[in-house]
Amino acid sequence: MGNNPSRVTAQDKAILDLKNQRDKLHQYQRRITLLTSKETAIAKQMLARGDKQRALLALRRKKYQESLLAKTDAQLEQLEKLTSSVEFALIQKDVLFGLQQGTKVLTEIHKEMGGIEHVEKLMGETADAIAYQKEVSEMLGDGRITNQDEEEVEDELAALEAEVLGKKGAETTKPQRQEPLPNAPDSELVPPTTGEEALPARAGARAEGQRQQQEAILA
Repeated sequence: MGNNPSRVTAQDKAILDLKNQRDKLHQYQRRITLLTSKETAIAKQMLARGDKQRALLALRRKKYQESLLAKTDAQLEQLEKLTSSVEFALIQKDVLFGLQQGTKVLTEIHKEMGGIEHVEKLMGETADAIAYQKEVSEMLGDGRITNQDEEEVEDELAALEAEVLGKKGAETTKPQRQEPLPNAPDSELVPPTTGEEALPARAGARAEGQRQQQEAILA
């Protein structure tokens, strides 16, 4: 009689599902890193324009994406430990539930893969862009990010604002180019004649005139 073919157990299937989820998560991490970098750049642009509200929205969306990835990664790491447990049969339901939750979160992350064009809508002025901004704001306000996340976003906003204002201040205080001074004259300067020096000369001229008048009269 031949040997019975190997039977795929529930534990084997859970391990395979877990691997697939982790591989997909790593793909999403690489793509979201590009989006979050763009969102940071958009926040800086908005602060430079004085639009603090849109800058805050970009940073809140970025924080939501980052926290979503971190939470999913931690969850998959925990499931990986459970699936390798020798007591898998006792925790099978918990593992399967965890995998189902992981699938839901990955689906949610996939929705965030809208591409750069969606990220750029965060600073748009068109009706479509404004509607998208409102949608994102309402989604984030529905308990998607924690109070701690909100505080970290405010700190990041303040740091970016200081950076942007610092650059503006540096541009306005650039040293002005100094014009070259004129060359000193080569000839010796003659000091001007003061009033006191001119008085004896005038007095001598008057005395000479009076003397000539008297000689004319006597003649």
